[in-house]
Amino acid sequence: MTLTRQSSIDSPSAVVAAWQHAYAWRLLVTDLVVVVVAVYGSQLLRFGFDDRAVRIPSDDDPTVVVSYSVVSAILVLGWFAALSFFGTRDRTIVGTGTAEYRRIADATIRMFVVVAVLAFALQSEVGRGYLLIALPLGLSLLLLARWGWRKWLLHRRATGAYSHRAILMGERQKSVHVAKQMSRDGSMGIVLVGAITEHGTSDAELAPGIPVLGDYGSLSQALEQARADTVIFTGADTIDPRGMREIGWQLETTSTNLIVAPALTDVAGPRIHARPVAGLPLIQVDFPEFEGRKYAAKRAFDLVAGSIALVVLSPVFLVLALMVRRDSPGPAFFTQERVGINGKRFHMLKFRSMVVDAEAQLPTLLDSSDGNGVLFKLKADPRVTRVGAFLRRWSLDELPQLVNVLLGEMSLVGPRPPLASEVERYDEWMNRRLLVRPGITGLWQTQGRSDLSWEDSVRLDLYYVENWSLTGDVILLFRTVRSVVRAHGAY
Repeated sequence: MTLTRQSSIDSPSAVVAAWQHAYAWRLLVTDLVVVVVAVYGSQLLRFGFDDRAVRIPSDDDPTVVVSYSVVSAILVLGWFAALSFFGTRDRTIVGTGTAEYRRIADATIRMFVVVAVLAFALQSEVGRGYLLIALPLGLSLLLLARWGWRKWLLHRRATGAYSHRAILMGERQKSVHVAKQMSRDGSMGIVLVGAITEHGTSDAELAPGIPVLGDYGSLSQALEQARADTVIFTGADTIDPRGMREIGWQLETTSTNLIVAPALTDVAGPRIHARPVAGLPLIQVDFPEFEGRKYAAKRAFDLVAGSIALVVLSPVFLVLALMVRRDSPGPAFFTQERVGINGKRFHMLKFRSMVVDAEAQLPTLLDSSDGNGVLFKLKADPRVTRVGAFLRRWSLDELPQLVNVLLGEMSLVGPRPPLASEVERYDEWMNRRLLVRPGITGLWQTQGRSDLSWEDSVRLDLYYVENWSLTGDVILLFRTVRSVVRAHGAY
């Protein structure tokens, strides 16, 4: 049998290649503009319009004089090359997850380390202020630009553009699981347009909006019918290794992407490593880290960022404390016992947002809960004061927990701090939430807050415990600001 590659410009794979190429060019041009602005901007800020010279000692001549404009041009080219070398515009990582931002930071920092080493080795007199302005300015602008392009991409994907059209292929139960997991993230740019199952009953749906297009033998027809450019293989015992290879060869003729979805749930990318052994694409999953240098870096970040925030926000604390005291009788602060790392109990500090006897009134309100079945919440709680409602809407009542962070009882980012009554209802695996310090904010704060079900709240907390990273913490802090401004799920 002779196989020919599909070359039509209207094929699904050609459409995908076109928008990927266009988006990559947008990123490339933006990166170049940002780097030029950062480097020459730092030169202007440091030296003004006076184009000074860099002196480099030489054995032949007393010194070699190089204009700062030339140094800036070399720095721009090196920085731009580093962004390309580290794959910051790789189609597999742009538009979703933290890998894109992490690679930009890695490329930038390592490039400046090389510049510092070369400057020291050549004994050049490159201005430190010039470099100290260029590095943070350029990195900030690069991350901001990528964030802006990501927002644009997500907006386009919300309309169905700039996305992969994928069909699921595998046993029905496994495909349902993958479809459910993928439906939780609308930013990944993969739209599920159909499924192929072992029996292939075409009159049934795998999930709402995902029709069954046939059985394993109708792959070509299903791809053509759904105009799909991607196949996600979820697993099938009846397809042996030879059959899997033949499927790969068949997809190659039409340039259709093949994605294999292993039976792994809630495992982040940095913990997954491919290890090809004897032709087998083995996947190694690293254990979560709860100690060591990575955890020490998290604690150091908490101390530094928490201290700065506490000093900067101290005038705000004073104003809010006075507002609480004037609004209703009682203290400005409220403490509540929570369960922290390794089950150790501590008193969490908050601005008081309810009347003083709120706990005594609780039994009369239990039947009216708007919570998730475990947590008690009321959207219109009569115990909340006027100022308290304002504090809760904008999450200002949580700010005093910065003190808990400095005391080592909490972290800036982590699982939601549970009540002792909640912990008593934990099963064996839910206790893993207590392996790290609870946080002022976390995934629960950025993905629904009080509107989350108990199951989703637990799932998000466990995901954080298993997959946290310092880069992810910084991103969650920025996302928290956005969630607070929108005030979704705050009551």
